[in-house]
Amino acid sequence: MRNRLRRLVLGATALFTAASALPAAAAPGQGRAEQHPSRDGLSAVIRYTEYGIPHILAKNYADLGFGTGWAQAADEVCTLADGFVTLRGERSRHFGADTAADGALSGARTNLASDLYFRGVRERRSVEKVLAEPAPMGPSRDARGMMRGWAAGYNAWLKKNKITDPACAGASWIRPVTELDVAARSLAIASISGEGRFVDTITTAKPPTAGSGSSPRKPDAKAVAKAADELWGDPGMGSNAVAFRGDTTANGSGLLLGNPHYPWEGGRRFWQSQQTIPGELNVSGGSLLGTPAISIGFNANVAWSHTVSTGVPANLHRLTLDPADPTTYLVDGKPERMRKRTVTVAVKDGAPVTRTQWWTRYGPVVTSLSSQVPLPWTSTTAYALYDPNAANLRFADTSLGFSKAKSTDDVLASLARHQGIPWVNTIAADRAGHSLYTQSQVLPRITDGLAERCSTELGRTTYPASGIAILDGSRGDCALGSDPDAVGPGIFGPARMPTLKDAPYVENSNGTAWMTNADRPITGYERVFGTVGTQLGLRTRGGIEDVAAMADKGRLTVRDLQRQQFANRVPAGDLAAGDVARACAALPGGTATGSDGKPVDVSEACGVLKAWDRTMDTGSRGALLFDRFWRRLEQAVPPGQLWKVPFSAADPVRTPNTLNTDAPGLATALADTVTELRAAGIAPDAPLGAHQFVVRDGERLPVPGGAGQLGVWNVIQPTWDAAGGGYTEVPFGSSHLQAVGWDGGRCPVARTLLTYSQSSNPESPHFADQTRLFSGEKWVTSRFCEKDILSSPKLKVVRVHERR
Repeated sequence: MRNRLRRLVLGATALFTAASALPAAAAPGQGRAEQHPSRDGLSAVIRYTEYGIPHILAKNYADLGFGTGWAQAADEVCTLADGFVTLRGERSRHFGADTAADGALSGARTNLASDLYFRGVRERRSVEKVLAEPAPMGPSRDARGMMRGWAAGYNAWLKKNKITDPACAGASWIRPVTELDVAARSLAIASISGEGRFVDTITTAKPPTAGSGSSPRKPDAKAVAKAADELWGDPGMGSNAVAFRGDTTANGSGLLLGNPHYPWEGGRRFWQSQQTIPGELNVSGGSLLGTPAISIGFNANVAWSHTVSTGVPANLHRLTLDPADPTTYLVDGKPERMRKRTVTVAVKDGAPVTRTQWWTRYGPVVTSLSSQVPLPWTSTTAYALYDPNAANLRFADTSLGFSKAKSTDDVLASLARHQGIPWVNTIAADRAGHSLYTQSQVLPRITDGLAERCSTELGRTTYPASGIAILDGSRGDCALGSDPDAVGPGIFGPARMPTLKDAPYVENSNGTAWMTNADRPITGYERVFGTVGTQLGLRTRGGIEDVAAMADKGRLTVRDLQRQQFANRVPAGDLAAGDVARACAALPGGTATGSDGKPVDVSEACGVLKAWDRTMDTGSRGALLFDRFWRRLEQAVPPGQLWKVPFSAADPVRTPNTLNTDAPGLATALADTVTELRAAGIAPDAPLGAHQFVVRDGERLPVPGGAGQLGVWNVIQPTWDAAGGGYTEVPFGSSHLQAVGWDGGRCPVARTLLTYSQSSNPESPHFADQTRLFSGEKWVTSRFCEKDILSSPKLKVVRVHERR
């Protein structure tokens, strides 16, 4: 059988290369009898290797999309189908209006809010309008072919396979999809940090009515700035990435380590594959579910990753309203009527719900930044949101450009040509030894000069504090304008993007572009991109310390990247654990007073903290104690009182430092932590992995890593459940890991790991296999070249076709 498989794949490759028809039927796949479809329609060959990783071979982009859609459905049909229910605006119909919404595609709190928004997107034909735009504003022919093919592949899988995942087996809401559905998913992902965060307020905004009572209070500027900072500082997505220049490596080629932090469940999961069109495209990496192209990955010459940026991808415009009509606003004294959009949503076991949304030339009217921070719609004033990514379908073409790149310059060229990255930075390295960091993303074109001229009174506080501009929408001269190199109006062109080329290292851990390299700070960019000269997060500080030391050491290899990923060093522990242990030992009688006023014996904790190895390895004793303590300490002690040595922009990586052990909250936090662990039956010196774990197939798998707020590179944000034994689930953290370099041969040297495994179906053999590897800090050796694919002991070939 293995010789037969090899002959089949080699024959398929030769036929594809010659642009001939797919090979005749041969190997069985998915445990089904061999299929003999008609010869028309889309088709692809999928070669599965270890851990269920598919290597998709196709003749063109539509066929490649077909194979990708098929293979994604095989692994993640329930998750994908659930997302398409969201995009059709039918969650209330199937699951109830008041149920918590799918959080993968928007920030809606309930199914009803989600449906009202996404039905509105459908009814105003937003996706069709973008699809109709010629490239580069709209998707290219290749990108559209992949979307069309993906939909056909997903549908073909549904038609030919029985769903075994108990999450949706037999569900009536699983239906075929179209190219429009696939494009709608990409558009939702692009705008998830803009309009997607405002779904609740977009769908509930109402004009004031006559005699509605006293005028609401004006928004508090500081509260709005704080809410904006928290809104776009949401830990729901994050990442680390580092690229090294060739003179720091063992052989002169570049190196890249990508470590995105994404949800472990739901529609924001990554999914691994290799995509090949012989002579045209050959790339491996991770795709966000439901998207046809590789999002983060590598080819024979280039590797790249993304990190969530500090750029604020939306802004507000204050509207001056017509005193006689709160749904009419004035621009240069001339009235413009808001566009009224009425949306009706079907509801399970209830009457349909109809609501109205209000739209302006800037975007939708919104009435809050959060549930605690209103932006009232009064008889004289309202606020409208502008999100340029709400019409951005260019991410697929940008990613295809990366996939075909031969150098980091080609990566920059794709960014400049397509301008489709919505809310992330790009870090890349290439075979020739170049490194690249760029914050080339789609942001509203808010220059500091425009903000100075056109900010409202509220905006003059929010823009410098949080990067969100609130502009005077009544003035035509306050329009966002255009850059000559931008693909369209209202966004920045490539020349304005913070970029650093060919530094010994470039590193980002969701901090600002400023400290991409401590020796080559980036300055001169507009505030909307992020800050300059401000305090860094502990993960950024720890990351820079680690990678700068690695660059100085030199002679780096992929193995060094693997060690960095699982070093699990705790910068907060290095800075503070010794001082905490000494302060603990100095407590009279070894006793501290808890927040409930009761004395607590903390003496055992003192010795545990002193002996702790300052890591979040699964065998580390004291890691759990410090983790729970640090969370409490940051809540108990104001940031300005936490350290004795304050932040200095002249020494941003090493300041602030020296824990303020005299802060009154420190002893209380220690007492409450010891009380918490005792109540859970957890000893202070318990190994981390005994209480930070996931259960897969009935097996407890210890999980290494720790919280980003501790500064840990290998971010894991588990759920605390004292009754369940400690941290018993991981909803978010390290996801699609890749360590990539080159050794002079034709094939890249790559190690990958999908922490939560390829399938969320508990019936799949690939439901937990890579999670076991992650638990043991092991990696998958990537099979990129044909010889490596064909030599896989787990090789399985599936040839998939569309029957018309």
